[in-house]
Amino acid sequence: MNAARFDAEPHSYDALVLLGFGGPEGQADVIPFLRNVTRGRGIPDERLEEVAHHYRHFGGVSPINEQNRQLQGALAAEFARRGIDLPVLWGNRNWAPYLPDALRDASERGFENVLVLPTSAFASYSGCRQYQENLDDALAQLHAEGRTFKADKVRPYFDHPGFLEPFIEGTRRAIAELLVSDPTLDAQRDVRVMFTTHSVPTSYSGAFGPDHSALDGQGAYEAQHRAAAAEIARAACPGVAWDLAYQSRSGPPTQPWLEPDINDALAELPGQGVRAVVIVPVGFVSDHMEVLWDLDTEALETCEAHGLDAVRVPTPGVAPTYVAGLVDLVLERRDGTPTVERASRTELGPWFDVCGVGCCGTQEAVSAS
Repeated sequence: MNAARFDAEPHSYDALVLLGFGGPEGQADVIPFLRNVTRGRGIPDERLEEVAHHYRHFGGVSPINEQNRQLQGALAAEFARRGIDLPVLWGNRNWAPYLPDALRDASERGFENVLVLPTSAFASYSGCRQYQENLDDALAQLHAEGRTFKADKVRPYFDHPGFLEPFIEGTRRAIAELLVSDPTLDAQRDVRVMFTTHSVPTSYSGAFGPDHSALDGQGAYEAQHRAAAAEIARAACPGVAWDLAYQSRSGPPTQPWLEPDINDALAELPGQGVRAVVIVPVGFVSDHMEVLWDLDTEALETCEAHGLDAVRVPTPGVAPTYVAGLVDLVLERRDGTPTVERASRTELGPWFDVCGVGCCGTQEAVSAS
């Protein structure tokens, strides 16, 4: 078995390819998009329509494509600001522009060696390995066409300062907002910070990531989220209690998934003496559908039903600190930065550049927005 490893060799990249999940951009796109997401799982359109209403509520348009257009522009601007000539292309896994087309466009422009930046910070099947599988499939198509083309992927960046700082600043502001709106609140007594991420089947969680001495028996997916949450809480609100909850599960009721569900966790807070909650979507990099619907709609409704004041912290989006951090990650891989010099803010990181065989292994994909 090949072990996960760091890549400390410098590379000469022709371009950066931003790799997103993709999303529908009109009512007619919704079901075809969901078919792409669930391809190979045999889910009938009637069941897909149960998820489709989230998108239909917003006119059939997922915000994720526009968010990636903005991120593509922000990355290009940051490269230009630093005097770096590195074009930024964009491709998706599940909707246009598709990754194979983006790589083919890169090849036709004369690029032969690109670095791929997924819009996912954590190690998991759908958040890391499946992106690599999609990349491998796209490269196979190009090679079959006789094109000489190589592509590397940026490492998971769950504890990179550029990813964490927007959450730290947002959490700090959210707590201050709650205390201003209700001066009777005491942060350490009355406020809870609720971190949330996409749930996955429990049978998958132990397989996420290679062996790592700091995991303490956890799968990398859960361990990385707990490490990131602990660092955000330490920096933003020392002394304020926090929890990690999960959202957006999509499997059958008989299949165990990571818990607690955020709505169940929120419902229990008043019984613990909590009067206000800060919701931190630490598992997501932009305010896409699973943030707008599952948090801004369902979770905030749960808070209102249980008498909880609530503030939802923004995701990094195109925050300057986040964009600058992504560019730092690109340069880290381009320059072959030694491991000891790589930025990370937890004992788990920095994570590996190249996954080992069997890393994040599972038998089916987990959907994300």
